[in-house]
Amino acid sequence: MRQRPWLALGVAAVLASGCAQTFDATTLGVPVSMAGPAGEAPAGTPFRVTAHSVHGLFGLVSMGRPSLEKKLAGQLVGGKAVANLKITTKMRWSDLLLTGLTLGLVAPKTVVYEGIIVGR
Repeated sequence: MRQRPWLALGVAAVLASGCAQTFDATTLGVPVSMAGPAGEAPAGTPFRVTAHSVHGLFGLVSMGRPSLEKKLAGQLVGGKAVANLKITTKMRWSDLLLTGLTLGLVAPKTVVYEGIIVGR
């Protein structure tokens, strides 16, 4: 009977640990800014790229990570930079459905990158 509080605490710890992602702009290989000076909009080509990440075991294990550098590799050559980068992570209804059907063993997420490619 004394093991129940520890069991409940263990279950709560697993449920509280979620799918955490780290986005590192230094791996992109070009200068990246999340926001420009106030009142100035950078001139360039806007982009919106959707990628997917997959986590397993209730979000404890990363099974697949999104890669912005792979998606924009052809556009970021010749001294280009990324300005006003915005990263949104969300779960679509299909992501929620797959997570529910697998009882949390597979937890996909959709990652949307938005920004402007500027020439230097």
